[in-house]
Amino acid sequence: MADPAPPRPARPCPVCGKPVAPEGRFRPFCSARCRQVDLGRWLAGDYAIPGAPEDQPGEEE
Repeated sequence: MADPAPPRPARPCPVCGKPVAPEGRFRPFCSARCRQVDLGRWLAGDYAIPGAPEDQPGEEE
């Protein structure tokens, strides 16, 4: 019988770097505040996924 997978190492909060409880209520964040800060960053457009530039109307190649 195979051994169960080893537990994953705890990762720090992506916003402030503090430790996160493995069964924490706000995982992957350490607190409600950090969760809200991250949401605000998404809504403000601070995070972006790179992609091909969009064609501008009126531009011709």
